[in-house]
Amino acid sequence: MTDRPRGRRSAPPSPTSPALSLELRIQFRRWRELPDLHERVTQALDAALSVAPVKPLAGAELSLLLTDDRRIRAVNRDWRGFDKATNVLSFPAAPPDRIAKSPVLGDIVIAHETVAREAADEGKTPGDHLSHLVIHGLLHLLGEDHETDAQAQRMEGLEIAALALIGVADPYADSEPVPDTRFLSDTEEPAGPSKPATERRLAS
Repeated sequence: MTDRPRGRRSAPPSPTSPALSLELRIQFRRWRELPDLHERVTQALDAALSVAPVKPLAGAELSLLLTDDRRIRAVNRDWRGFDKATNVLSFPAAPPDRIAKSPVLGDIVIAHETVAREAADEGKTPGDHLSHLVIHGLLHLLGEDHETDAQAQRMEGLEIAALALIGVADPYADSEPVPDTRFLSDTEEPAGPSKPATERRLAS
Protein backbone atom coordinates (compact mmCIF):
# COMPACT_ATOMS: atom_id res chain seq x y z
CA MET A 1 0.00 0.00 0.00
CA THR A 2 1.40 3.40 -0.90
CA ASP A 3 0.39 6.94 0.01
CA ARG A 4 -1.18 5.74 3.22
CA PRO A 5 -2.04 8.17 6.05
CA ARG A 6 0.84 9.01 8.36
CA GLY A 7 0.62 9.83 12.04
CA ARG A 8 2.51 12.74 13.54
CA ARG A 9 4.41 10.51 15.92
CA SER A 10 5.45 6.93 15.45
CA ALA A 11 7.55 4.38 17.24
CA PRO A 12 10.73 3.35 15.42
CA PRO A 13 10.77 -0.09 13.84
CA SER A 14 11.29 -2.70 16.54
CA PRO A 15 11.53 -6.49 16.56
CA THR A 16 8.51 -8.37 17.86
CA SER A 17 10.05 -11.78 17.27
CA PRO A 18 12.84 -13.06 15.01
CA ALA A 19 10.29 -12.99 12.17
CA LEU A 20 9.06 -9.38 12.16
CA SER A 21 10.14 -5.76 12.29
CA LEU A 22 7.21 -3.61 13.40
CA GLU A 23 6.51 0.03 12.61
CA LEU A 24 3.76 1.02 15.03
CA ARG A 25 2.18 4.39 14.25
CA ILE A 26 -0.42 5.97 16.53
CA GLN A 27 -2.49 8.50 14.61
CA PHE A 28 -5.27 8.95 17.15
CA ARG A 29 -4.32 9.97 20.67
CA ARG A 30 -6.99 7.93 22.50
CA TRP A 31 -5.13 4.74 21.58
CA ARG A 32 -2.50 5.84 24.11
CA GLU A 33 -5.06 5.46 26.90
CA LEU A 34 -5.00 1.69 26.44
CA PRO A 35 -2.75 0.10 29.10
CA ASP A 36 0.32 -1.76 27.82
CA LEU A 37 -0.55 -0.92 24.22
CA HIS A 38 2.79 -1.81 22.64
CA GLU A 39 3.15 -5.01 24.67
CA ARG A 40 -0.39 -6.08 23.76
CA VAL A 41 0.26 -5.50 20.06
CA THR A 42 3.54 -7.41 20.02
CA GLN A 43 2.06 -10.32 21.96
CA ALA A 44 -0.81 -10.55 19.49
CA LEU A 45 1.59 -10.50 16.54
CA ASP A 46 3.77 -13.21 18.08
CA ALA A 47 0.70 -15.35 18.79
CA ALA A 48 -0.50 -14.99 15.20
CA LEU A 49 2.93 -15.97 13.91
CA SER A 50 2.91 -19.04 16.15
CA VAL A 51 -0.25 -20.45 14.58
CA ALA A 52 0.06 -19.15 11.02
CA PRO A 53 0.73 -21.91 8.46
CA VAL A 54 2.80 -19.49 6.36
CA LYS A 55 5.85 -17.95 8.04
CA PRO A 56 7.39 -14.66 6.90
CA LEU A 57 11.03 -13.94 6.21
CA ALA A 58 13.12 -13.08 9.24
CA GLY A 59 12.94 -9.33 9.72
CA ALA A 60 10.00 -8.85 7.36
CA GLU A 61 8.57 -5.36 7.75
CA LEU A 62 5.06 -4.74 9.04
CA SER A 63 3.31 -1.38 9.42
CA LEU A 64 0.48 -1.09 11.96
CA LEU A 65 -1.49 2.17 11.94
CA LEU A 66 -3.79 2.83 14.91
CA THR A 67 -6.17 5.51 13.72
CA ASP A 68 -9.77 6.72 14.02
CA ASP A 69 -13.04 6.15 12.18
CA ARG A 70 -12.69 9.23 9.99
CA ARG A 71 -9.32 8.26 8.61
CA ILE A 72 -10.06 4.55 8.18
CA ARG A 73 -13.21 5.53 6.30
CA ALA A 74 -11.07 7.47 3.84
CA VAL A 75 -8.71 4.52 3.42
CA ASN A 76 -11.64 2.12 3.00
CA ARG A 77 -13.17 4.41 0.37
CA ASP A 78 -9.98 5.08 -1.56
CA TRP A 79 -8.60 1.53 -1.56
CA ARG A 80 -11.66 -0.73 -1.37
CA GLY A 81 -14.55 1.36 -2.70
CA PHE A 82 -16.54 1.35 0.56
CA ASP A 83 -17.26 4.85 1.90
CA LYS A 84 -17.74 3.71 5.50
CA ALA A 85 -15.69 3.18 8.62
CA THR A 86 -14.67 -0.35 9.55
CA ASN A 87 -12.70 -2.01 12.33
CA VAL A 88 -9.61 -3.37 10.55
CA LEU A 89 -8.10 -3.26 7.07
CA SER A 90 -5.16 -5.28 5.77
CA PHE A 91 -3.04 -4.51 2.72
CA PRO A 92 -0.57 -7.29 1.86
CA ALA A 93 2.62 -6.32 0.07
CA ALA A 94 2.62 -9.48 -2.05
CA PRO A 95 0.14 -12.15 -3.18
CA PRO A 96 -0.32 -15.21 -0.95
CA ASP A 97 1.98 -17.42 -3.01
CA ARG A 98 4.85 -14.93 -2.66
CA ILE A 99 4.32 -13.41 0.78
CA ALA A 100 6.62 -15.91 2.56
CA LYS A 101 9.56 -14.58 0.53
CA SER A 102 8.66 -10.89 0.70
CA PRO A 103 10.84 -8.57 2.84
CA VAL A 104 7.72 -6.45 3.43
CA LEU A 105 4.49 -8.00 4.73
CA GLY A 106 2.23 -4.97 4.32
CA ASP A 107 -0.03 -2.69 6.35
CA ILE A 108 -2.73 -3.13 8.98
CA VAL A 109 -5.05 -0.23 9.87
CA ILE A 110 -7.35 -0.30 12.92
CA ALA A 111 -9.93 2.33 13.99
CA HIS A 112 -10.35 3.28 17.64
CA GLU A 113 -14.02 4.26 17.81
CA THR A 114 -15.19 1.14 15.99
CA VAL A 115 -13.04 -1.08 18.21
CA ALA A 116 -14.37 0.59 21.37
CA ARG A 117 -17.98 0.39 20.18
CA GLU A 118 -17.77 -3.26 19.17
CA ALA A 119 -16.03 -4.19 22.41
CA ALA A 120 -18.81 -2.54 24.44
CA ASP A 121 -21.52 -4.22 22.34
CA GLU A 122 -19.89 -7.64 22.71
CA GLY A 123 -19.00 -7.40 26.40
CA LYS A 124 -15.23 -7.57 25.97
CA THR A 125 -12.40 -5.21 26.78
CA PRO A 126 -11.07 -2.88 24.07
CA GLY A 127 -7.64 -4.39 24.63
CA ASP A 128 -8.83 -7.93 23.97
CA HIS A 129 -10.70 -6.81 20.88
CA LEU A 130 -7.60 -5.00 19.63
CA SER A 131 -5.58 -8.19 20.10
CA HIS A 132 -8.13 -10.09 18.03
CA LEU A 133 -8.02 -7.52 15.22
CA VAL A 134 -4.22 -7.47 15.15
CA ILE A 135 -4.19 -11.27 14.83
CA HIS A 136 -6.91 -11.15 12.18
CA GLY A 137 -5.02 -8.51 10.22
CA LEU A 138 -1.70 -10.34 10.29
CA LEU A 139 -3.30 -13.62 9.22
CA HIS A 140 -4.72 -11.77 6.23
CA LEU A 141 -1.26 -10.51 5.31
CA LEU A 142 0.02 -14.08 5.48
CA GLY A 143 -2.56 -15.29 2.98
CA GLU A 144 -5.55 -16.33 5.11
CA ASP A 145 -9.01 -15.21 4.00
CA HIS A 146 -12.73 -15.70 4.62
CA GLU A 147 -14.28 -15.54 1.18
CA THR A 148 -15.79 -19.03 1.56
CA ASP A 149 -17.25 -20.87 4.54
CA ALA A 150 -14.29 -23.25 4.61
CA GLN A 151 -11.80 -20.39 4.57
CA ALA A 152 -13.72 -18.56 7.29
CA GLN A 153 -13.81 -21.61 9.56
CA ARG A 154 -10.09 -22.18 9.06
CA MET A 155 -9.25 -18.54 9.77
CA GLU A 156 -11.47 -18.42 12.84
CA GLY A 157 -9.77 -21.53 14.17
CA LEU A 158 -6.36 -19.92 13.77
CA GLU A 159 -7.58 -16.76 15.50
CA ILE A 160 -9.02 -18.73 18.42
CA ALA A 161 -5.78 -20.68 18.82
CA ALA A 162 -3.67 -17.51 18.71
CA LEU A 163 -5.87 -15.70 21.21
CA ALA A 164 -5.69 -18.66 23.60
CA LEU A 165 -1.90 -18.31 23.64
CA ILE A 166 -2.26 -14.82 25.14
CA GLY A 167 -5.15 -15.62 27.47
CA VAL A 168 -7.99 -14.12 25.44
CA ALA A 169 -11.26 -16.04 25.28
CA ASP A 170 -12.77 -17.36 22.07
CA PRO A 171 -14.51 -14.31 20.52
CA TYR A 172 -16.84 -16.53 18.51
CA ALA A 173 -18.04 -18.74 21.36
CA ASP A 174 -21.37 -16.98 21.84
CA SER A 175 -21.88 -15.90 18.23
CA GLU A 176 -24.36 -17.26 15.73
CA PRO A 177 -23.27 -17.36 12.09
CA VAL A 178 -25.02 -14.38 10.49
CA PRO A 179 -24.36 -12.42 7.33
CA ASP A 180 -21.98 -9.49 7.79
CA THR A 181 -24.19 -6.53 6.85
CA ARG A 182 -22.74 -3.83 9.10
CA PHE A 183 -21.08 -2.04 6.23
CA LEU A 184 -23.57 -2.71 3.40
CA SER A 185 -27.02 -1.30 2.87
CA ASP A 186 -29.76 -3.34 1.27
CA THR A 187 -28.89 -1.84 -2.11
CA GLU A 188 -25.09 -2.03 -1.96
CA GLU A 189 -23.06 -4.94 -3.25
CA PRO A 190 -19.47 -5.76 -2.24
CA ALA A 191 -16.74 -4.97 -4.73
CA GLY A 192 -15.48 -8.57 -4.70
CA PRO A 193 -16.94 -11.98 -3.90
CA SER A 194 -19.66 -11.88 -1.25
CA LYS A 195 -18.65 -12.68 2.31
CA PRO A 196 -19.83 -16.00 3.79
CA ALA A 197 -22.33 -16.34 6.60
CA THR A 198 -19.56 -17.35 9.00
CA GLU A 199 -17.91 -13.92 8.80
CA ARG A 200 -19.44 -12.19 11.78
CA ARG A 201 -17.67 -9.01 12.82
CA LEU A 202 -14.31 -8.59 11.10
CA ALA A 203 -14.06 -6.65 7.92
CA SER A 204 -10.65 -6.74 6.27
